[in-house]
Amino acid sequence: MSGHSKWSTIKHKKAALDAKRGKAWSKLARAITMAARNGGKPEDNPRLRLAIDKARGANMPKDTIEKAIKKGTGELEGESYEEVIYEGYGPEGVAVMCKVLTDNRHRTAPEIKKIFERSGGNLGTPNCVAWMFQAKGVITVAAEAADEDRIMELALEAGAEDVESSEMVHQITTTVDAFEAVRDAIRAAGIEVQTADVEMVASNQISLGLAAAQKVMRLIDALDNHDDVESVSSNFDVPDSVMRELARGE
Repeated sequence: MSGHSKWSTIKHKKAALDAKRGKAWSKLARAITMAARNGGKPEDNPRLRLAIDKARGANMPKDTIEKAIKKGTGELEGESYEEVIYEGYGPEGVAVMCKVLTDNRHRTAPEIKKIFERSGGNLGTPNCVAWMFQAKGVITVAAEAADEDRIMELALEAGAEDVESSEMVHQITTTVDAFEAVRDAIRAAGIEVQTADVEMVASNQISLGLAAAQKVMRLIDALDNHDDVESVSSNFDVPDSVMRELARGE
């Protein structure tokens, strides 16, 4: 199971605090604007539907969402962003993919490079790790929200590819096409979905102990905290016992 899925359950409450500070809202608005470039009607634009869903989950006001859409469609003036993927290796050789939305890649690139280097990793060349990853729908539900059998029944009936459960979280993996149907089926059953996103999922995971996981999470968190970073994907995993230790250090 992806270490990100376990980590997301820990950072779920923290996200609400970040939203109050405006940082998360700013990133979400930027994602909406980028998605709306392909059409401002959510019913015809899956990427926009997902961006709006995430914004609503962070309690973003309706007028802020609408303003971000209009910037993307050109109805309102806004910054010109481009999507860039940075790839590299973190501590212990873990593969890392970082998607950014930037209005100045000449500023962003050296900043991302510095984050990698300060965290004991290094920025690589295009496709140095991308070949390990594939776009998948990833849905997480806290372990206490429902038992494993119930989650598995709901997810597989709705078209999920796989369900993995640990003491902390249920992780449901889907194709991109089945993502919304599976997420909606779980919600319709009255079960809270903690995170739901289309992510780059690695074909193989590297299991880490506590010391190694602490190093890797410093890199992941530093990238997540950069203003231009929209998402980070990696191929690390950690046992639940290690994740609980990491949580205590949050």
